[in-house]
Amino acid sequence: MRGMNRRSLRLSLVAGLGMALTFATGIRSLAQSATSGISTETSLAVTQSEQGGQTRAVAQVSVTGADGMPATGSIAILEGSKELAGVVLNATGQATSQLTLPGGLHNLRAVYSGDAMHGASSSSLSTVQVTASTTPSFTLSLMPVAPSALPLVLTAGDAGTINVTIVPVNPTALSAPMFVTLSCSGLPNQASCIFSPSSIEVLPTSPTSCATGSPASACPPVSSLVVQTQAAGTVTRLNPGALHTKGSQPIAWALLLPGALGLGGLAWGARRRAWLCRLSLLALVALVTMLGTTACNPRYYYFNHGPPNNLATPSGTYTVTVTGQSSNGITAITQNTTMVLTVQ
Repeated sequence: MRGMNRRSLRLSLVAGLGMALTFATGIRSLAQSATSGISTETSLAVTQSEQGGQTRAVAQVSVTGADGMPATGSIAILEGSKELAGVVLNATGQATSQLTLPGGLHNLRAVYSGDAMHGASSSSLSTVQVTASTTPSFTLSLMPVAPSALPLVLTAGDAGTINVTIVPVNPTALSAPMFVTLSCSGLPNQASCIFSPSSIEVLPTSPTSCATGSPASACPPVSSLVVQTQAAGTVTRLNPGALHTKGSQPIAWALLLPGALGLGGLAWGARRRAWLCRLSLLALVALVTMLGTTACNPRYYYFNHGPPNNLATPSGTYTVTVTGQSSNGITAITQNTTMVLTVQ
């Protein structure tokens, strides 16, 4: 009997140890899944077309999780370590970006940065052969300064700085200087962008590349882009007792005088109806004047109560398009590039 009890005890210990190991393995597996996220697959397809003597490439990206659900977040289209564009994925886990590529062979890939549930992934290389153009043009390139990485992540109220490089294409074919005007679109509400300078001159002698360590004069022209967001703010309201200060005496007279005239007109007009009509008209004119110069006037309200509360830039992830426009006197040239802005 004792032997059977000992044997049962051993079997129970072994079973308990097995269950503990199984439970620990399951916990480790869940922890690893939470840390790395659901695995994803990123695909990139590039199509080409000729427009205005230049090759334009359309990059179509799709990101799908191992659970079959579309991923969210942003992707970057890279050539080597250089980011050509950044785009936010739509609700179906897809994104499209238009690229302007100079002549030559280009190896592109799409990199997904991941989100709260999905892990990062990268597509296979997609090779694009672009025929060199003889038409003068330019391309745009973005380089983050502060913060020093893309996508640009800002807290509402902060600003980010990006260098926008205007890379000339066949500048020697220019018969006159080409001026490129920069602008941006796609920003959220309560955010703005400022370029310094906003117009860039491209000359026939402008460099088309920049070696590491070269001075600015030996590199393509650059404009500094500042993206400014806005934080929520409150305004200090004036004490209502301030209306009784010395400086507010004209306002007090503007309130009292029409009333006094109206009462005087009623007392005087008991026997003189014609004078009553005239005084009533005068009181009405005084009342309109008062409304235009006191608290019913927006200008008065602003100077005496201050501006309304500031609204914060709404949090979210946005695709911002940087556009350069120019003309050679015959045809207009428009080039775009995109980046991702995340407001926290």
